[in-house]
Amino acid sequence: MNKVKVTVQYIADSLGLSRNTVSKSLNGSESIPKVTRDKVLKKAIELKYKQFTLVESESLNTKYPGNIALLTSNMPNKSHFGSLLLSGLEKKVSAEGYNLSIHFLRETEINSLVLPNNFEINNVDGIICIELFDKKYTQLINNLGIPTIFIDCVADIFYPELNADILLMENEHSTYLLTKRLIENGYIKIGFIGDYNHCKSFNERWVGFNRALLDSKLQLDLSFCIVEDDRYFSEGGTLWIEKQVDNMKIMPSAFICANDFIAINLMKVLKNKNIQIPEDIVICGFDDSIESKIVEPHLTTVHIFNNEMGILAAEMLLARLKNPLKPFQITHAKTEPIFRESTGKIKGYSE
Repeated sequence: MNKVKVTVQYIADSLGLSRNTVSKSLNGSESIPKVTRDKVLKKAIELKYKQFTLVESESLNTKYPGNIALLTSNMPNKSHFGSLLLSGLEKKVSAEGYNLSIHFLRETEINSLVLPNNFEINNVDGIICIELFDKKYTQLINNLGIPTIFIDCVADIFYPELNADILLMENEHSTYLLTKRLIENGYIKIGFIGDYNHCKSFNERWVGFNRALLDSKLQLDLSFCIVEDDRYFSEGGTLWIEKQVDNMKIMPSAFICANDFIAINLMKVLKNKNIQIPEDIVICGFDDSIESKIVEPHLTTVHIFNNEMGILAAEMLLARLKNPLKPFQITHAKTEPIFRESTGKIKGYSE
């Protein structure tokens, strides 16, 4: 019986890959994902192909620089919780020998469901998505078959359909605690401000707000709430919020805001109307942004452990790269309510 001649094409046929992919893998090309390169090298050793005839299997431990792509539709600025999160994430990823490339998604790309021009699918080992809240585009990323983690995600995501890990800050319980504490201190006319369909974190904060009302036997009054599309908040700014406040026939005694950005814009509007905070109305935010400590009065909010979340996101993705078949995770990182002057003297809490 004639001995089979092991060629590049033979290895390619054995693995169901193209000859070009196998050739690049054998030459150590970084344009091929590490998982594929290792598979090709293992087969070459197994078949005793040329220079791999005497190579021991330990050689598969050779470190190849990996590539992780970060996709975002809204690059976090210094006051956004994601800014410090990215710092921790990048340090952890770099320490493990991976390059982190950032890809900004334009609205046209999201609407057209196309990947960024500089995103090379064959050169990406893992994906991190932040500030990506489009359901169809989420599904596009999901279908690439590349290990992915979403840091926050679209509000109406159906977990069983998503083949990716999700990392969120804890939202519901902290918002519940803020709302319940206000109610216990006599604030029973409470409104929520923010688009609860904008993202999963806003949605969970809305759930926490409503659960606190329910547990306190209070009815949700939508006339106290501003829950329009998030674009109005980001593009309309204080002028748009002012119009919504003007449309309220009766002002509530307290507002729970979906984040600090909204809360601080609301505070500006109320100050311009000579409405005193916290004497006339109390305000809560979420994020513990830099501005929350500077605005007067200082803003009651919820602290997010940003840097630690970044490290956790990196660890989750790196673990996924090592073990792609393990069950997908939906993880919440603990948050911490901080009571400041914007809610007055709340019994039992202080800065």
